[in-house]
Amino acid sequence: MTDIQTAKQHLSGHSLCLCKDGTILTDDGKGISPMMKLIAAGKNLNGYAAADLIVGKAAAMLFVKAGIACVHGNTMSQSGHAFLEAHHIPHTYDVLTDRIVNRTGTDICPMEQTVAELDDPNDGYAALKTRIETMRHGAAS
Repeated sequence: MTDIQTAKQHLSGHSLCLCKDGTILTDDGKGISPMMKLIAAGKNLNGYAAADLIVGKAAAMLFVKAGIACVHGNTMSQSGHAFLEAHHIPHTYDVLTDRIVNRTGTDICPMEQTVAELDDPNDGYAALKTRIETMRHGAAS
Protein backbone atom coordinates (compact mmCIF):
# COMPACT_ATOMS: atom_id res chain seq x y z
CA MET A 1 0.00 0.00 0.00
CA THR A 2 1.31 3.47 -0.89
CA ASP A 3 1.63 6.29 1.63
CA ILE A 4 -1.32 8.16 0.09
CA GLN A 5 -3.49 5.03 0.19
CA THR A 6 -2.59 4.55 3.86
CA ALA A 7 -3.31 8.21 4.62
CA LYS A 8 -6.71 8.01 2.90
CA GLN A 9 -7.54 4.78 4.75
CA HIS A 10 -6.68 6.29 8.15
CA LEU A 11 -8.44 9.64 7.54
CA SER A 12 -11.77 8.22 8.70
CA GLY A 13 -12.74 9.89 11.98
CA HIS A 14 -10.01 12.55 11.65
CA SER A 15 -9.63 15.83 9.81
CA LEU A 16 -6.04 15.19 8.65
CA CYS A 17 -3.88 12.13 8.18
CA LEU A 18 -0.23 12.22 7.16
CA CYS A 19 1.73 9.11 6.28
CA LYS A 20 5.32 8.30 5.37
CA ASP A 21 7.03 4.91 5.41
CA GLY A 22 4.60 3.45 7.95
CA THR A 23 4.54 6.50 10.23
CA ILE A 24 0.97 7.77 10.56
CA LEU A 25 0.07 11.15 12.05
CA THR A 26 -3.57 12.11 12.55
CA ASP A 27 -5.27 15.22 13.89
CA ASP A 28 -8.87 16.10 14.61
CA GLY A 29 -8.47 19.88 14.62
CA LYS A 30 -10.65 22.14 12.50
CA GLY A 31 -9.66 23.71 9.23
CA ILE A 32 -5.98 24.41 8.71
CA SER A 33 -5.12 24.30 12.43
CA PRO A 34 -3.49 20.83 12.31
CA MET A 35 -1.01 21.88 9.60
CA MET A 36 -0.41 25.26 11.24
CA LYS A 37 0.49 23.50 14.53
CA LEU A 38 2.82 21.01 12.83
CA ILE A 39 4.63 23.72 10.88
CA ALA A 40 4.93 25.97 13.95
CA ALA A 41 6.38 23.04 15.92
CA GLY A 42 9.06 22.56 13.24
CA LYS A 43 7.91 19.01 12.44
CA ASN A 44 9.75 17.63 9.40
CA LEU A 45 6.95 16.60 7.04
CA ASN A 46 9.03 16.46 3.88
CA GLY A 47 7.90 13.55 1.73
CA TYR A 48 4.72 12.75 3.67
CA ALA A 49 1.46 11.99 1.92
CA ALA A 50 -1.54 13.98 3.19
CA ALA A 51 -5.23 13.12 3.24
CA ASP A 52 -7.47 15.98 4.37
CA LEU A 53 -11.21 16.51 4.58
CA ILE A 54 -11.10 19.91 2.88
CA VAL A 55 -8.27 21.28 0.74
CA GLY A 56 -8.52 24.90 -0.32
CA LYS A 57 -5.70 27.16 -1.39
CA ALA A 58 -4.75 27.87 2.25
CA ALA A 59 -4.27 24.16 3.00
CA ALA A 60 -2.50 23.64 -0.33
CA MET A 61 -0.03 26.43 0.52
CA LEU A 62 0.72 24.80 3.88
CA PHE A 63 1.25 21.42 2.22
CA VAL A 64 3.70 22.95 -0.24
CA LYS A 65 5.51 24.85 2.54
CA ALA A 66 5.82 21.62 4.58
CA GLY A 67 7.19 19.58 1.65
CA ILE A 68 4.20 17.22 1.42
CA ALA A 69 4.75 14.82 -1.49
CA CYS A 70 1.14 14.14 -2.50
CA VAL A 71 -2.34 15.16 -1.38
CA HIS A 72 -5.86 13.77 -1.34
CA GLY A 73 -8.78 15.97 -0.42
CA ASN A 74 -12.25 14.64 0.20
CA THR A 75 -13.30 18.08 -1.03
CA MET A 76 -10.89 20.32 -2.94
CA SER A 77 -11.40 23.83 -4.27
CA GLN A 78 -10.43 24.93 -7.76
CA SER A 79 -7.82 27.27 -6.24
CA GLY A 80 -6.36 24.47 -4.07
CA HIS A 81 -6.19 22.22 -7.12
CA ALA A 82 -4.51 24.96 -9.18
CA PHE A 83 -1.96 25.73 -6.44
CA LEU A 84 -0.96 22.07 -6.04
CA GLU A 85 -0.79 21.73 -9.83
CA ALA A 86 1.45 24.81 -10.12
CA HIS A 87 3.82 23.28 -7.55
CA HIS A 88 3.82 19.86 -9.23
CA ILE A 89 2.28 18.10 -6.22
CA PRO A 90 0.35 14.99 -7.28
CA HIS A 91 -3.18 15.21 -5.90
CA THR A 92 -6.61 13.65 -6.05
CA TYR A 93 -10.03 14.56 -4.70
CA ASP A 94 -13.49 13.12 -4.33
CA VAL A 95 -15.30 16.42 -4.93
CA LEU A 96 -13.95 19.48 -6.76
CA THR A 97 -15.74 22.69 -5.80
CA ASP A 98 -15.54 26.31 -6.90
CA ARG A 99 -14.67 27.58 -3.44
CA ILE A 100 -14.45 26.73 0.24
CA VAL A 101 -17.08 28.46 2.36
CA ASN A 102 -16.96 29.51 6.01
CA ARG A 103 -18.39 27.32 8.76
CA THR A 104 -21.75 29.09 8.68
CA GLY A 105 -22.00 28.72 4.90
CA THR A 106 -22.57 32.44 4.41
CA ASP A 107 -19.33 33.55 2.73
CA ILE A 108 -15.94 32.42 1.48
CA CYS A 109 -13.73 30.85 4.17
CA PRO A 110 -11.67 33.57 5.87
CA MET A 111 -8.48 31.54 5.41
CA GLU A 112 -9.16 31.35 1.68
CA GLN A 113 -9.75 35.11 1.57
CA THR A 114 -6.43 35.63 3.35
CA VAL A 115 -4.37 33.81 0.71
CA ALA A 116 -6.47 34.57 -2.39
CA GLU A 117 -3.93 37.02 -3.84
CA LEU A 118 -0.78 35.30 -2.55
CA ASP A 119 1.45 32.89 -4.45
CA ASP A 120 4.38 32.23 -2.10
CA PRO A 121 3.81 29.49 0.53
CA ASN A 122 5.94 31.34 3.11
CA ASP A 123 3.93 34.53 2.62
CA GLY A 124 0.76 32.46 2.85
CA TYR A 125 1.83 30.88 6.13
CA ALA A 126 2.74 34.27 7.63
CA ALA A 127 -0.57 35.82 6.51
CA LEU A 128 -2.57 32.86 7.85
CA LYS A 129 -0.76 33.02 11.18
CA THR A 130 -1.55 36.73 11.49
CA ARG A 131 -5.20 36.19 10.48
CA ILE A 132 -5.67 33.40 13.04
CA GLU A 133 -4.12 35.53 15.81
CA THR A 134 -6.38 38.45 14.85
CA MET A 135 -9.46 36.22 14.86
CA ARG A 136 -8.52 34.74 18.26
CA HIS A 137 -8.03 38.16 19.81
CA GLY A 138 -11.31 39.35 18.30
CA ALA A 139 -13.16 36.34 19.75
CA ALA A 140 -11.58 36.89 23.16
CA SER A 141 -12.71 40.50 23.45
